[in-house]
Order: sequence, then structure tokens, then C-alpha cells
Amino acid sequence: MGTTASKLPKDLLSEYQELTFLTKQEILLAHKRFNELLGREDRQQISGSRVSMNKILTLPELKSNPFRRRICQVFSTSDLRDGSLSFEDFLDLLSAFSDSATLEIKSHYAFRIFDFDDDGTLDTGDLEKLVNCLTGETEDTRLTPEEMKQLINNILEESDIDKDGTVNLSEFQHVISRSPDFVSSFKIVL
Repeated sequence: MGTTASKLPKDLLSEYQELTFLTKQEILLAHKRFNELLGREDRQQISGSRVSMNKILTLPELKSNPFRRRICQVFSTSDLRDGSLSFEDFLDLLSAFSDSATLEIKSHYAFRIFDFDDDGTLDTGDLEKLVNCLTGETEDTRLTPEEMKQLINNILEESDIDKDGTVNLSEFQHVISRSPDFVSSFKIVL
């Protein structure tokens, strides 16, 4: 028996609530929004269906986020590495960005989003991409090579505790723990 567009089985709803930081109402809203992104033919079997990254990026909550593509890539479990999301991937994304998620969870996912080359550290290349995402990559907003080098040196000076030229997860979490606005600003609300 497939899940219909309007109905999420109670046992699944309870399981999702146990496994995420989301309330029942938030899960039901996420289910509704996910179904809206699915084509009609995919709605009968939501459990195996995936929504393409391009469709996910049409959500107003992600549209203006400079890390929107990277967010999809980090939360996608697709073997194709195409950024498409299953319903469970979508719930994981919303859970990590919810108000109820812990600092540890939020900082873990922020680190993964900023680790553009997925090597487990934030190196000069990752930090440069991070800065470019935040400042924009137009001629008017792009930093000069000297400004970029100085900014990255400042970031590493502040964050790279073991002085190996990169920021690892624990160093990143240490910096984030001193940023009181991080938890409240790292969120997406449907």
C-alpha cells in the first residue's frame, strides 16, 4: 500500500518524530511540501521518490541562500551524487536547520556544508569558496587576491588551534561555540 499525497502513516510519523528535531506538525508540513515538489506520477510511492536539486532550489526558504546547492549535496543520499533528496533526506535537512536542533548538530552540518571538497577539513580552497559565497562573485563584490589572502590568514589565525593550516571539525565547533548568534541564524523554517 503506497503512501498517498495527503496521508503519512501514523507509525512513520511517530518514527520521524523520534528521529528528528521536528514536531508532528512540521513533519506533516514537510510531507505536504515534498509532495508538491514531486510530479503526480511519483506521489504514490513517496518512500522511494526523489526530488531533483533544481526543484528543491525553487523553495523560497532556499532560493536566496548562497549555500543552497551545497546544502542539497550534503543532505542528499543519492548514489548519483546529484543533490536530489528523498523524503528522509528532506526531513534530515529540515531537522538540522530547525530551532530545536542542538549546537553540535548545527555546527556539524555547517562544517560539512563549508567543506566543499569533502576532505574533513576547511583548507584555503574551502575558505575561499566560503568567502566568495558570502560576498558574491561579481566584479563589484569579489575580494582582491590580497584581501582574500589576508582574510583567510585572519580566519586561520583565529580558528586553526593546532596550526596545521586547516580548520578541523573540533576547531570549527570551538569557534562556533563562541558565536551566540549561530544557533538562531542557522535555520530554515517552512
